[in-house]
Amino acid sequence: MKVKRLLAGAALSGMALMGLTGTSAAQDRIGMPTEKGVWLQAAANDQAQRVADFNEMLLYIILVIAVFVFVLMFWTMIRYREKANPTPSKTSHNTFIEFVWTVVPIFILVGIGFWSIPLLYYQEVIPETEFAIRATGNQWNWTYSYPDHDGIEFTAAIVPDSAFTNPAERQVYENDLTNFLGWPGKLNARLLDTDLRVVVPVDTKIKLQITASDVLHSWTVPAFGVKMDAVPGRLNETWFEVRDPGVYYGQCSELCGKDHAFMPIAVEAVSKEQFAEWVERAKLEFADARSTALGR
Repeated sequence: MKVKRLLAGAALSGMALMGLTGTSAAQDRIGMPTEKGVWLQAAANDQAQRVADFNEMLLYIILVIAVFVFVLMFWTMIRYREKANPTPSKTSHNTFIEFVWTVVPIFILVGIGFWSIPLLYYQEVIPETEFAIRATGNQWNWTYSYPDHDGIEFTAAIVPDSAFTNPAERQVYENDLTNFLGWPGKLNARLLDTDLRVVVPVDTKIKLQITASDVLHSWTVPAFGVKMDAVPGRLNETWFEVRDPGVYYGQCSELCGKDHAFMPIAVEAVSKEQFAEWVERAKLEFADARSTALGR
């Protein structure tokens, strides 16, 4: 009996430890480029996964075409070299070959369209969402507003390089981020971290409305599969959903002036309960009751 109890206790402890480890790993997920990485960032939602799958399919098609072209090129160079053909052919055209090199590319493009058009439709048609976030690009930062949450609004700017070399300055930024979030905030990446972060709940469809106050910008977060231009005087819309808690990074992807490279995006995904707590906290400092809800 004692042995059974010990085994049962050990099993429960192991399950609890694995659960705790899994939760910690999910919460600590960082969506950002990896050093010497050659592939896309790990997908944080179904949209990004579809983009990754489409990209992989295109690479296979490109590989087959590249191999065929190089084989044909080298075969032609060897087969029709001067030594093997002292009297060169004077053939001017070949109807069958011309038909093949016209029709085959058409079928390849139709096949690509068979995959790409549904993906574009999935990205462009916005489903029923729970709330909206408006992102406004400025030279060189982003202003975010939550019109469905009493108009919470703030501007997020890059954390300077000096904060990653000066421990005292880094601590100041992390303390400010902690006060903003309501839980410990940690800087993870030079040139990607911002002083404030967009906060969203996991497993929630969110409408993203994007515009600009001055010049063209582009709101891009690779792990979300989202890239949308921010155009002055125009409101572009897209949507996203995040599966796992964590911090996800992106950057402005449209040349917008001298500090274009210093206009990052940082999104922190948390549980729905944690997000609700953050909203109540943010309303006290960043809300504007005059805002009109734009969401769903």
